[in-house]
Formats: sequence, C-alpha cells, structure tokens
Amino acid sequence: MNTFGRLFRITTFGESHGPGIGVVIDGIPAGLPIDLEAVQGELARRRPGQSPYTTPRQEPDALEVLSGLYEGKTTGAPLALWIPNRDAQSEAYEEIKEVFRPSHADFTYFLKYRHTDPRGGGRSSARETAARVAAGAIALQLLQYFYPKLQILSWTSAIGPYETLYIPSSREEIEASPVRCPDKEMSKQMQAYIEQLQSEGDTTGGIITTQVEGMPAGLGEPLYDKLSARLAYAMLSINATKGFEVGEGFRAARLRGSEHNDSFTQTPEGRIRPATNHAGGLLGGISTGEALRFRVAFKPISSLQQPQVTMTRFGKPTVIKIKGRHDPCPIPRAVPVVEAMTAIVLADFLLLSQSGGYIQKRKEAS
Repeated sequence: MNTFGRLFRITTFGESHGPGIGVVIDGIPAGLPIDLEAVQGELARRRPGQSPYTTPRQEPDALEVLSGLYEGKTTGAPLALWIPNRDAQSEAYEEIKEVFRPSHADFTYFLKYRHTDPRGGGRSSARETAARVAAGAIALQLLQYFYPKLQILSWTSAIGPYETLYIPSSREEIEASPVRCPDKEMSKQMQAYIEQLQSEGDTTGGIITTQVEGMPAGLGEPLYDKLSARLAYAMLSINATKGFEVGEGFRAARLRGSEHNDSFTQTPEGRIRPATNHAGGLLGGISTGEALRFRVAFKPISSLQQPQVTMTRFGKPTVIKIKGRHDPCPIPRAVPVVEAMTAIVLADFLLLSQSGGYIQKRKEAS
C-alpha cells in the first residue's frame, strides 16, 4: 500500500498538512557515496511556488537524513529521509471538510476509511511525491554508480491541446522553460494557455514523455514483472495519472506489422541491435539496451476556482468553491516525479538482475 519495490524498496509516510513527509529506503548496498546536494536539487525542481504556473504554496523542502548514512556513504541500514512541512494553511479546508470535492479522492477515502484527514487531501495529496523525488534521486545515484552514462530525461510534451514531438538532448533545454517544455515556441503557447485558464479559474492536464539513454540490456523479470509492467505500475501510482504507453504505444494499434517491426542489424563493431526503436527499448518486457521511451498522461487538476455542484457526506446537495493553493496544471512539477519513479524502478531491476540471467556469463566472469 505505502511500499513500492522488491529489492530497492521505498516506504513513504506523512500527509499534506501534517508535520512533514518522509521515506524509508531499504535495499541500498553499503558503501554507496551519496550526494545530498544533488538530492536537494531534485527536490527544488518539484517544490511548490517555483513559477507563476504552479501553486503559490512556499515550501523549502529542506531534506533531513535520519538514518542509514555515515561519512557520506550508505551503511546498508534503512536510509530514512524527512522533509518538514513549513507552509501548510489548513484553515482553507475547514469549511469543506464535510463536502466531497468533485473528482477528488475525498469520496473514495471516506467510503474506505470513514475517518480521514481532509486538510489538503491528507495522504492522497501530491505533497507525498516529495518523498518519491528524494528516493528517486538516491536511486539515480545508485544507477549511475554502475552505469555512469545512464541519463533519464522527462519533459512536457503536451499541455491541454498544445503538443510537441520535439526531443531534447539535455536537462538544460527542459529546465529553460517554466513549464518544462523544451520546444521554445510551444512552451510560450502552453504558458499563455495556462494563464488563460488561471484567469477563468480553470485547470488542465497534459503528457510527460520520458527517454532513458545509456540503458543496460536485460532488465526485466518475465512474465509478471516485466519492466514495462512495473513502469506502468509506478507511473499510474502518481497522482492524477490516467494513461501510460511505451514505444509507439496506442499508435502501434493503427500500424501494420511491416511498419512497426524493428529489424535487426549489426554495427561495424559487431553488435546486433534493432535498426529502429518502435518498441521503445523493450522486447518481451526486457530492456534491449536501446533508449527506453514512454509517455504518461495526466488529467486536469481537480481543484477549480469555480463554483461546482456536489454533495456533503450527509447526502445534502451543495455548491462548493474550493479555496486553498493549487496548481493550474500538474505537468511542470510532475516531470521530476516521473523521473524519480523511473529511477526507482530501474534501480530495483538492477538489483534483481544480480540474482538471475545468464549463468554461463557469470562462470566466465569468475
């Protein structure tokens, strides 16, 4: 429920308006050097209040290490990280604590638990993703310790009706845009669209594209723990996600086999590889060594600054206008969250790969 992963395993805890958000990471090998400044840098990419296109809530997201680190290296014990909440304003939720906000998890949490924390959505709030980003930054350091050339890039490829096929070559291209769209002209249109919606008290969704370069081959555990399946699991666990596709995704359903198949070829160095990558770096749920590519769709933010018809917990019809501070679009701040969950999945499969695979190769290596 609150734990994700097999060997590289994270357990998050905390609520949006509680004392803070935390994560316990199990399975990190001892002796891994940890760059805490890099972890803090990833948190800064996700934190609220970073631009006019995000919630104005001001959280420094200052990271604290509670256990599992000594003299800059992991000890093999659980690594516990804590991020205090500094700017919660719970009074905005007082008058709606008995009301079901349209399209929010308030309704299902109440049906399941009856006694819930209504402040900022409590446990269902996207505030929880700060813990994921911290864990993902640790996972990336583990991955790059073994594969220094591995790079995870996620970016905004669509906001509302505005979409781009542009593929960035660096993190700098992405971060140059306040909405994290590397296509400069499309970024301007996306920003204007969000500004229009903000003036109308409305919201929008979008799509995040991810590409992982420097991928090792052989990650993935058939049949029920395919890399594609675990990525889908991870991405659809993020708040507001509604769709996941790998490679050509749903477009593949409209292609002929002759158009979609990736023929094999041989490089001058003798390596056999696909000539194209419609599969998105995966065959049979196992990584091919080519670039891993997938997309995640997010619905519009549910907290509108408009009157909405709804019901109270007692079955009384009412009209609600949600107060508080909310993102007009989930996409810009969700980019580092998608990257983090990608790193967590890959780190888990990296550790899993040590316990299975090609035994002859292991004999030769010894």
